Amino acid sequence: MPELPEVETVRRGIEQRVVGRLITSVEVGRERSVRRVGREAVIHGLTGTTMVNARRRGKYLLCDLDSGDEVMIHLRMSGRVLVEPLGTERPPHTHVVLTLAERNGVRDEMWFVDQRTFGEVVVFDPRHTAQVLPELARLGPDPIVDEFNADVLAQHLHGRRGALKPLLLNQHVVAGIGNIYADEVLHRAGLRWDRTADSLSRKKMATLADCIVEILTDAIEAGGSTLVDTQYVDIEGNVGSFQENHRVYGRVGQGCLTCGKTSIRKVVVAGRSTCFCPRCQK
Repeated sequence: MPELPEVETVRRGIEQRVVGRLITSVEVGRERSVRRVGREAVIHGLTGTTMVNARRRGKYLLCDLDSGDEVMIHLRMSGRVLVEPLGTERPPHTHVVLTLAERNGVRDEMWFVDQRTFGEVVVFDPRHTAQVLPELARLGPDPIVDEFNADVLAQHLHGRRGALKPLLLNQHVVAGIGNIYADEVLHRAGLRWDRTADSLSRKKMATLADCIVEILTDAIEAGGSTLVDTQYVDIEGNVGSFQENHRVYGRVGQGCLTCGKTSIRKVVVAGRSTCFCPRCQK
């Protein structure tokens, strides 16, 4: 699933290629991709409008429209947002198409492509966000958008029991972190996946908060991570490169690049894999 760095990369692409352009027409193919509000709401809500910005909360893309409505795009497992010139052959599983007004002599289409159809496009009145998208209100702090430090992290971990890895994956604790970056963050912080939050000293809490911001920032600058078994590309179809900097994720059985003295191991808990170095992470 695309995580915060991948979604931020897509957001930047929408900001550059789509924001400020009139949406002249909208097509919806697969009803499942607009299941939250329905085909007609998405078509009528987007046609004739212009996106005035492109924002992000955790893994959610949010764009304000000049009509006063908003559009939310969630990529989930296999969603892609692509922009190509009008007339370009659309890939399979293209479920929502926005035709954009001409810019610099070129007319483009913005496609929402989703092979597994877990993702969605929603057009809604922001006054009704709590009813239409209640999960947004429950999101924890976004480490890139919001103030984020040891105090903020400690506040959102306070009173929660269990291992660090599941807590980092909990979007109510920190918004945007998934399996890849939780493993990379914990490795950089030198913390085992099953260490409990209440065992962290103030210094370790600060280290963990810093590592969350550092890893996510580094991954954004690399355009995110594109793995062999995922669909993620940016808005122009380019793959990310942060996978080349992974220290633990996807490196099971390979030597640890940090300590150089042991191999990366993997455990599976509740159906989720966790990669870690038994020497570096305490």
